[in-house]
Amino acid sequence: MNKTHFLFIILPFLLVSCLKTDKQPKPVSGKTNTISIIIDDQLWYGEVGDSIRNKFASPVWGLTQEEPLFTINQYPARLLEGFVTDSRSIIVVKKAPTDKFEIIRSKNLPHNTFRIYGKSVDDIICSLELNSAQIIKMIRDAEIQKIQEDNSKSLLNPAIIKNKFHVEIQIPIGYEYMLHKKNFIWLKKNIISGNTSLLIYQIPLRTFKKTNVVGDIIKMRDSIGNYIKGTEPNTRMITGEAYAPYFSNTFLDGKQAYETKGTWELKNDFMAGPFINYAILDKPNNRILVIEGFCYSPSNQERDLMLDLEAIIKSVKIDKR
Repeated sequence: MNKTHFLFIILPFLLVSCLKTDKQPKPVSGKTNTISIIIDDQLWYGEVGDSIRNKFASPVWGLTQEEPLFTINQYPARLLEGFVTDSRSIIVVKKAPTDKFEIIRSKNLPHNTFRIYGKSVDDIICSLELNSAQIIKMIRDAEIQKIQEDNSKSLLNPAIIKNKFHVEIQIPIGYEYMLHKKNFIWLKKNIISGNTSLLIYQIPLRTFKKTNVVGDIIKMRDSIGNYIKGTEPNTRMITGEAYAPYFSNTFLDGKQAYETKGTWELKNDFMAGPFINYAILDKPNNRILVIEGFCYSPSNQERDLMLDLEAIIKSVKIDKR
């Protein structure tokens, strides 16, 4: 077979392959909680850069060690944002003839691009002040969505949790059931640096008094902590006493919920770590459904582990009965 005939044979296959490739979204394998900032060095090393770092690299509250909200990679403005494909979140900051803030959601790439243009340094900083909260929320929501999509590919058998609590929750394979009680389940996953855990339990709705919700949550956690013990005698998990937990109102699966973040520790031991607790007011079932995630990772970062746990918890769907 000569070269001409060979080319005629393979050319249609090459064309089909190229067409299929062009139609497929390019995968983005960027690291969790990482932002690409496209900005001139002159702005980055001045007041604008300070403002960006203060907003997007501030310490995460509730961890046992200081970690930034996001990991920031800075690129000079001459590098077009289209070339920065290793990040799911891109922020472009530059001086321009007119002030502008816009959000671009790509259909072909899982990117959120935020453009902040200003006529002066003060205008850019003002835009950052006005829009940073929205940007942070969108980035976090996108990260949680990505984690949930990855988890959904390989899930733990949900039958035990569904039968006991009448809920569906996307817990990835790797977790193991550690303890079963009538209204309580503890799941645990071992990792190289330690472990992550999920607690699911329910208590009567009347347990919480609206006058002292935070106090009730701490009492509830410390009571359940009797199930979580260390290897030494007389050790149990309690809410960390050094700092007051962070508390806020939110919604999960359309139901009012209380979000509590803080640190846990083993009484009479040295183990400690962060936790995130959601107490969901499930009025149709006259109960408070509690789902908590906590981790122990003394030698590695905790930020991304806690986001993984938050993503799992926020996948919960309560059966309508």
